Amino acid sequence: MAVSSPKRANIDDVVKKIVNGALALHEVEELLDPYDAVDARRAAVEQITKARLSAIGAANLDYEQIKGKNAENVIGGVGIPVGVAGPLKVHGAYAKGDFYVPLGTTEGALIASVNRGAKALTMSGGVTARVLGDRMARAPVFRVGGVVEAEEFMGWISANIGEIRKAAESTTAHGKLKDVVPFVLGNNVWLRFSFDTGDAMGMNMVTIAVEKAVEFIERGFPKARCVAVSGNMDSDKKQSYTNNLLGRGKTVVAEAVLSEAVLSNVLHTTADRINDVNIRKNWLGSARAGSMQFNAHFANIVAAAFIAMGQDLAQVVESSSGYTATEPRGGDLYFSVTLPSIEVGTVGGGTALPAQRAALGILGIGGGDTKPGDSSRKLAEVISSAVLAGELNLLAALSARELGSAHRSLGRRSR
Repeated sequence: MAVSSPKRANIDDVVKKIVNGALALHEVEELLDPYDAVDARRAAVEQITKARLSAIGAANLDYEQIKGKNAENVIGGVGIPVGVAGPLKVHGAYAKGDFYVPLGTTEGALIASVNRGAKALTMSGGVTARVLGDRMARAPVFRVGGVVEAEEFMGWISANIGEIRKAAESTTAHGKLKDVVPFVLGNNVWLRFSFDTGDAMGMNMVTIAVEKAVEFIERGFPKARCVAVSGNMDSDKKQSYTNNLLGRGKTVVAEAVLSEAVLSNVLHTTADRINDVNIRKNWLGSARAGSMQFNAHFANIVAAAFIAMGQDLAQVVESSSGYTATEPRGGDLYFSVTLPSIEVGTVGGGTALPAQRAALGILGIGGGDTKPGDSSRKLAEVISSAVLAGELNLLAALSARELGSAHRSLGRRSR
């Protein structure tokens, strides 16, 4: 924990100024050190709202570290239980071995669900996982005069891609431009820039790089004007068919073959019954509902892993998009999950906070000890394998009609 600097103002005076509207919440750090600023803001909010915030103030956080990096107008923190599921055997290109996966959640039965799936998968020989794509995208939208200028603009982009790459990569030592893909609608042109961002999730890195590239493009092709550096063809924090097809972040497949004995003895079901649930629920049910989600609950596991390991929580939206595939093989079952856009990093953002860094350490991820990109791909393989475990167990529970009993025993304790 960092040591507080000398106070520059009296906390009580600052609280009064906030309550009276003479001082904005974001201005408090100009008068107090980060720790006293948190206390003053919380006290002021208590007076204004009449809420009791002692539990929020009890969080053990390093406010020196958080200031200017992780959150603004901080008044404390909230505690979320973190459990582990495992061991889960993974045969990845980057994740190799038995893993205990940290999961942060308040949903009873979730960790137990992943844990039972992990047991079944490990007893069947483990999970094979591979990162098939790795790119972080940002897509500025440009306005041109019409389709003729749009065609000319795309030709200019293609002819000058080397200089565009040089401009973009001048802003970062880690980001490498992979490609620029144009999309046209009338007199609008989106340029979908995709980068390799190493171990960083990379959204901010890519935004800064694309802003520099846009400056070069507008100087070289003045008939095109950038309307927004993020034009939703990215697509960031939103589901899209573009992300499902082209990928954003890591595209990962995790798969396993469950033996007939494990299906019967551990999961109390059969290959045919799980396959029937998958087809009728995940595929037919999702199609009939008009959903882009052809899975049972990827979001549960992705969100829990993101909470525990310091990932951008809003990116659960696209990171949990994906597909569950099943195929009976005699009495055995081939089971796989495909996540086209799981956006994770092992440096930057919330991964630097002590608790989140410790959770990453459970997976043997410490940063700086591998080639750039290896640890983030390892994390993607482990999370995808945990998604496989959770998905398997839920479909098994549904096929055996055990879902309600599990939630009654693990998620409905009387108070």
